Amino acid sequence: MIKSHRKSEVTEVIEQFCLFLTNKMRKDNPEIDDERAEIINYGLQLIIGEIPKMLITITIAYLLGILRLTIITILIIMPYRAFSGGFHLKTHIGCIISTILYYCGIPKISEYIYLYSQTKIIFVLCALIFGTIIIKLYAPADTENVPILQKKERKQKKILSYITYTIGLLIALAINNNTISNIIIFGYLVQTVMITPVAYKLTKNKYGYEVYKNSTSETLA
Repeated sequence: MIKSHRKSEVTEVIEQFCLFLTNKMRKDNPEIDDERAEIINYGLQLIIGEIPKMLITITIAYLLGILRLTIITILIIMPYRAFSGGFHLKTHIGCIISTILYYCGIPKISEYIYLYSQTKIIFVLCALIFGTIIIKLYAPADTENVPILQKKERKQKKILSYITYTIGLLIALAINNNTISNIIIFGYLVQTVMITPVAYKLTKNKYGYEVYKNSTSETLA
């Protein structure tokens, strides 16, 4: 049985509930070891922690009059983020603020920026080159708590990152809706920046693959 680690009052309820679910899973599946249980527990915290964040984000989006655009932004960016990864902030409050800024800020800004056809082509080409390089170097960007150690899984996510990123930018280039086009371009660029070493350093994160690869060479083989 894994033990809980008391942190702040804001996260305690979520942690205790996830701990209960994790230990219940271990009881039903004895083959789950301590390391795997820690990963499951952290994954549950991420999933359950998303619920209040999404509710708050959607509420604020509604008040700002951009609910439809925020939902579109979530649907557009979620697949690319799922494949490419990225850092996680240490507190739920930090996560909530960043989520609001990301999913409300990008669509709001996108309403006020207009990229003319030639400018958009140049912008998309630069974004494509930048993203391809960053994906090659750092995707999938994992964390210490949820490392991605299997070479097969890392290769699959890298390929899917390339695919979703490229298709997204091509769609942004082809559609006539300026706001949606901007959401794709700016959203994908911000997400790409979020997997870079600079972003990880600023948020005090570490790549899980880099942390564990030396001690788990048999897993990576």
